[in-house]
Amino acid sequence: MSERIAAGEGRYEVGCGIYDVTGPAAEVGMMGFAEVAQTTQGIYMRLWSRAFIIGDGQRRIVYVCADLCMIYQAVKQAVAEKVSKDAVLKDHYNDKNILISATHTHSGPGGYSHHFLYNLTTKGFIPQNFDAIVEGIYQSIRRAHANLEPAQIYMARGRLDGYGFNRATRPYAMNPAEERERYGSDLDNEMTLLKFVALEVKGETEGMDARGSRGTRGASGRDPVGMDARGSRGTRGASGRELGMINWLGVHPTSVGPANRLIGGDHKGLAEYWFEKSKNADFKSDKPFVAAFALAPAGDVSPNLWGVADGIHDYEHMEIIARKQYEKAVELYETATEVIQGPVDARHRYVDFSRLHIDALNVDTVPAAMGASFLAGSTEDNESQVKVFHEGVTVDSLQGNERIISSAIDSAFGAVWPKTLSEDFIKGHAPKKILVPTGLATFDGNPWTPQILPVQVVRLGQLAIAAQPTEITTMAGRRIVQTLQDVMAKAGITHAVVASHSNAYSSYVTTREEYAGQEYEGASTHFGPYTLEGFQQEFARLGAAIAEGSGVPQGVYPKDYRLTQLTLQPGVVYDAPSKGRKFGDVLVDAAPEYQIGSEVVVEFQSAHPRNDLMTMQDFALVQRKTDGGDWVDVCGDRDPQLTFTWQRLRGAESKAILRWKTQSMTAKGARGAEPGEYRLVHRGVAKAFWFGRKTRFEGVSRVFRLV
Repeated sequence: MSERIAAGEGRYEVGCGIYDVTGPAAEVGMMGFAEVAQTTQGIYMRLWSRAFIIGDGQRRIVYVCADLCMIYQAVKQAVAEKVSKDAVLKDHYNDKNILISATHTHSGPGGYSHHFLYNLTTKGFIPQNFDAIVEGIYQSIRRAHANLEPAQIYMARGRLDGYGFNRATRPYAMNPAEERERYGSDLDNEMTLLKFVALEVKGETEGMDARGSRGTRGASGRDPVGMDARGSRGTRGASGRELGMINWLGVHPTSVGPANRLIGGDHKGLAEYWFEKSKNADFKSDKPFVAAFALAPAGDVSPNLWGVADGIHDYEHMEIIARKQYEKAVELYETATEVIQGPVDARHRYVDFSRLHIDALNVDTVPAAMGASFLAGSTEDNESQVKVFHEGVTVDSLQGNERIISSAIDSAFGAVWPKTLSEDFIKGHAPKKILVPTGLATFDGNPWTPQILPVQVVRLGQLAIAAQPTEITTMAGRRIVQTLQDVMAKAGITHAVVASHSNAYSSYVTTREEYAGQEYEGASTHFGPYTLEGFQQEFARLGAAIAEGSGVPQGVYPKDYRLTQLTLQPGVVYDAPSKGRKFGDVLVDAAPEYQIGSEVVVEFQSAHPRNDLMTMQDFALVQRKTDGGDWVDVCGDRDPQLTFTWQRLRGAESKAILRWKTQSMTAKGARGAEPGEYRLVHRGVAKAFWFGRKTRFEGVSRVFRLV
C-alpha cells in the first residue's frame, strides 16, 4: 500500500474501528457527579470506543474517542501494555503515538482509576469495569488497524450557537479585556471536523505483513478483526467510500443529571449514534462507518440552558443539544473541502507537575491540592450535596463555620501528612484555600491524584492536536491553541485543537486570572496558579520538536498502582427466581396491540447484569416478524428508543423492565416504527448458589401488533 500513500499530496492510510466499552449495568457507582447514591440500574445506550488510525507511509497515530467520563492514566497504561503484547500491533503503536480521549459522559459506571480520589464515590476500584474499558479500547484499535486503506482526509470548521453557555462568567471576566475582546465570546463555539474518505483502488490485492503491508483475507471473512498472523485483508474496489468522521466541540455532557441511573453517552453519544445511523453503520460489520463527537475545552461550558438537570426533562434536553451538534456536523461534513496534506507525527513525554519549573516566569508548580470551592461543586450543573463552602472561597474570604471546618480539616491532614502544613505548599497554591492536599496525601506511596502526567502533541498535516490530560476552561484552551500555532507555524500548521480528557485525568486547568477567582474550576486546578503555563511550556516543547524533526526526553514513567487497589463493592453471590418462576419468565406482558406512538413495557424475571456484561450483545431486543415468518432484530441496547432497567426485588431476586418507544426522536425528528408484528426479548446470565455456575437464559414477550 505504501506506493499509494503520499501525505504531501493528501493521500494517507486510514482505518476506523468501534467496540463496546459498556461496564456493569447494576449497582456500581456512576462517575461524574460524585453522588454516592447514583448507581447503575440499566442501559439507555451502550458506550463505545471509536478508534481512528492515520498514517503517512512512515509514521502512524491512533486517535481514540471513548464514551467515558474520563480516561485515567491506568487505562492508557493498560491499553499500551496490551498493544505491546499484540503480535501485529506492537510494531506500529505504543503510548507515544496512541491518543485516548473521553467524551466525558456523566452516565457511565466509575471505579476504573488507580487513584483514590476518583474511586472515592464508587466504593473503590471496580476491576470488571476497568477490564471492559481496556479491552474495548484495545479491540477498537485492532479493528481500525485491520481496516487500514488508502484514503483522503478533509477538514471543515464552522460556528455553532445555542448548544450551551459559560457557567463561570465571573472568573472568565477576570481574563484581560484585550484578550476577551479578541475572541468576542466566552464560548469557543467553533466545531472542527475531519472527514475520512477511501481512495479509489482498482483491482489491487493488498496484504499486511509484520510491518503493516497488506495481504489476502482469510476464507471466512467474518471476523471484524479478520487477520491472520500477518494481518491479512483481501481485494477491494472502493470508490470514494466514506470511512468515518471526528469532530471537536467543547460542552459538558451533563444534560442527563444525577437522578439518572441508566448507562448512556449523553448528547455526544446520541449525536454519534445518529450520525452513524445516517450512514447505515452496523457496528458488528467488518468495516462500519465510525463517527466520533470528541470533546474540546469544556471546563466552563454547560449544556443546561434550562437550569440544572431536573431528572424529568433530561432526555428531552439531551436530544436538543445532540441535534444541534449533529446538524452542524452534517453541514460541515457535506461541505468539507480543505484537504489535509503533510506529515503525520507525534511527540509524547511524562512530566512531573508537582515540581515543574516554568522557565519564562522563573516559578515552580506545586504538589496537587483541591480548594475549598471544589466541595461546592459546579452550581450550574450539579450543586454539591455537602454545602460546607461557598463557590469562590479563598484564603481571605472564609466565613464563620467555613473557617472552623477548614481548620479542622487542615489539622487532620497535617497530623498524618505533616508536609501539607508547610508554608511553601500553602503559599504555592494561594489564593486557593487548600481543602484536600491530594498530591501529598498518599496511601502506600500512592497519591490521591496523579502528579506525573502525559503530555502529547499529534500532527495530521496542517492540523495539530494537543492531548490535554485534564478538563480545561475555554480561555485556557485558547491559549494552548495559540501556543501550538506559534511554535508550529513554520512547519505548516494552520489550525490546532485541544483534545480534552486525554491519556490521563487530573481535574481542571484554568488561566491564572480565572484561578484567582477560585470558583469550582479554579479550586479544582491541581498544581497552583501556574498550572496552565506549565502545560503551555510542555506543549510548546513537543510542538517545536515536531516542527524541527527532533526527539524529546520521555521523562519519568508513572508508577503502575494496580497492586494497591482496594474495593468495597461486593460481588454477585447468586441469583434466584421468585417462587414458582424461572429466569426469563414474563412477569408483566405486552398488550395484544398498540398504536404507533405508544410505549410498550414488559417485565421479566431476571438475574444480576454483572454476571455478564453482554459485550457486543444485548440485554434487551425488539424483534419484528418478517413476511417469511423469521424474527429480525429491530433495536437493542445500542438504540435509545429501547431501555433496559434492572431492579432488585428481594434478596437474590430481580426483574428487568424493557421499555420501547414505538415513536422516538431521531436526527430528523419524530419517527414511528413500521406497522407489523413484534415481540420484546430479554437475555441475561444467572449465577447459581452452588459453585457459582453461570447459565444463560432468554425471555420472550407475547407477539403484539403495532398499528
